[in-house]
Amino acid sequence: MAIVLGLDAKLLRGTAGSTGATEVTNVKDLTLNLESGDADVTTRATQGWKASVATLKEASLEFGMLYDTEDADFTAFQTAYFSNTPLALFVTDGDGHGLDADWSITGFSVEQPLEEAMSVSVTAKPTASTRAPQWT
Repeated sequence: MAIVLGLDAKLLRGTAGSTGATEVTNVKDLTLNLESGDADVTTRATQGWKASVATLKEASLEFGMLYDTEDADFTAFQTAYFSNTPLALFVTDGDGHGLDADWSITGFSVEQPLEEAMSVSVTAKPTASTRAPQWT
C-alpha cells in the first residue's frame, strides 16, 4: 500500500478551457468533495430494503490560502470571484491522479483572526464548459 501525504498533493490553475499547469503554492488545507445524487429504485424484489442508484455527480473544492495581495495565485482567485470568470483547476495527488475541470469561484471569505495571519477560505464548483470534469 502506498501512503500519499497531503503535502505532496498539488493544485494547478490555468485559463478555463485547458488543464491547469501553474502550481498554486499558497494553499493550506484542501478538501475535494465528491458526491452523487441518488434515485430511489425500491421494488418488492428488494425484500423490504430501500434501494438506490447513483445519478448525477457533484464536486466542490474548499481550501485556505494566506491573504497576500502580492501573490499571483491569491490575485487570480480574487479576480475570478469578483468577475465571475471561470478558472481551470486540476486537483491532483501529486502523481497526476485527480479531478480536472473548469471551476467557478463561489466563495471567497476573508478571515481576520486576532493572533494569526489573515487568510481566505475559497470555495469552487465545476462550471458550464466545453470540458466536462474528468478524473485522470
